[in-house]
Amino acid sequence: MEGACVPGAVLRGFGNSVGAGRKWAGGLAHAYWAANVPPPFLGFLTSSTTLPEVPPPSRPPAATPCGRPRPLPAPPPSSPPPPPVVAPACNPGRGGFVARSRERGVVPGARPGYDRWSPASRSGQPESLSQLVPVPERSPQPSSAVRLAAAAPGAPPPPMAAEIQPKPLTRKPILLQRVEGSQEVVNMAVIVPKEEGVISVSEDRTVRVWLKRDSGQYWPSIYHMMPSPCSCMSFNPETRRLSIGLDNGTISEFILSEDYNKMTPVKNYQAHQSRVTMILFVLELEWVLSTGQDKQFAWHCSESGQRLGGYRTSAVASGLQFDVETRHVFIGDQSGQVTILKLEQDNCTLVTTFRGHTGGVTALCWDPVQRVLFSGSSDHSVIMWDIGGRKGTAIELQGHNDKVQALSYAQHTRQLISCGGDGGIVVWNMDVERQETPEWLDSDSCQKCDQPFFWNFKQMWDSKKIGLRQHHCRKCGKAVCGKCSSKRSSIPLMGFEFEVRVCDSCHEAITDEERAPTATFHDSKHNIVHVHFDATRGWLLTSGTDKVIKLWDMTPVVS
Repeated sequence: MEGACVPGAVLRGFGNSVGAGRKWAGGLAHAYWAANVPPPFLGFLTSSTTLPEVPPPSRPPAATPCGRPRPLPAPPPSSPPPPPVVAPACNPGRGGFVARSRERGVVPGARPGYDRWSPASRSGQPESLSQLVPVPERSPQPSSAVRLAAAAPGAPPPPMAAEIQPKPLTRKPILLQRVEGSQEVVNMAVIVPKEEGVISVSEDRTVRVWLKRDSGQYWPSIYHMMPSPCSCMSFNPETRRLSIGLDNGTISEFILSEDYNKMTPVKNYQAHQSRVTMILFVLELEWVLSTGQDKQFAWHCSESGQRLGGYRTSAVASGLQFDVETRHVFIGDQSGQVTILKLEQDNCTLVTTFRGHTGGVTALCWDPVQRVLFSGSSDHSVIMWDIGGRKGTAIELQGHNDKVQALSYAQHTRQLISCGGDGGIVVWNMDVERQETPEWLDSDSCQKCDQPFFWNFKQMWDSKKIGLRQHHCRKCGKAVCGKCSSKRSSIPLMGFEFEVRVCDSCHEAITDEERAPTATFHDSKHNIVHVHFDATRGWLLTSGTDKVIKLWDMTPVVS
């Protein structure tokens, strides 16, 4: 059959007719013969083209002179050709993923462009067909059989371009400096306005004034030891008056020099019988306000040092704010109650008390412009009290996973900064119209499906049904069962930045615009004890239980 056109004979004849200088082409032709498909570079062969069949050598050498492995000899003509090699099936699961990854030429978990899977490149052979045979400018598209053959094991993978995904731009605080050196926890610290400095008081009885040196590091220019651990402080930048509360109940006052290299003592107040918890210095009235663990609130005259008056709170006070215009003082205690007093020169009047937290109040923040009071609590929540509106409106903010330790308010942008014990920093946008959370309704049965709750024995007996557990929808406040409130949703305008339980009807009524977040969340990487915000530069100071002070640039998020 010398004149007939036999595909196998054509391939074998072509592969064995090439000289020793291009023996690798014969090996490639044999690979295509094993797949029982014509090679793509034999387009010049037509149906009328015949080549004499030359039998392969009986024992080919182990390797060619150039070092490449010699392909196995072709089987005898009498034996049937092997079945075509098909690409491995992409079954679901890990095996299918590996198979698909190898077909694409990438090892699962490998970095694009670094760990490309190519058996041919590891064995020293060319990695693409274009390196074997020149491809014409306008070559026809290979058939499906050719594509299957190219995907066979041992064949080079097709070229693939890596898709570059752009990373989204995230706005977060920028860490400017870490101030370290305290032996114990820094209970309170402030940023010195118009200076590259920090004033801190610590449990190790030290008062330090840190100034930034030419090296870029903060070093103490003042290191002063107090007779007792320092619990709190208040600094007035206009007069450079520094008031320090001690663990023994004493308040010590100092005046700092203009270059912040010297601290001159002024006077001491025996204000409380135990540890001082909060201090405020009011320059307009020359008053020093303070609270202590003895459940006493007191105010003194800073000129004479005389005690002007006092008030006993229901629990240990942990938050203190003052409004200069109306002379109202706000006191938050560990029972969760907030007390408002009207101060006079030598007496005070109780205005009102209100309670909204299930835990103790840990921090207070007053906005004299909007006349709004913010309170943070150990129940992980922040409540905004509308004092100026005189309507008793309270907006709840839920965005922390731990107790709220400190609050600060940026008046120029109307943003609230709250910091938690887990290191979380939450920036709330208060320039939106927020909604008050509804009161939870009481009912003996589900207000959606009328199924009885487990304490409603009469309805359970009449309907012969087992009572269900009661839940409440955070949006409408209705008492519902678990089946009617199986969905969750965030309600940022009500202060719920995390997903909470809502009934099915409210879940359908909430739109995507109402789910848009109104707060940003950041991690300070340490458990925060106290914060101080410098609105002129947009800097935030955080002191933590790790004895470290951190300075943050908050302009990317507070603007």
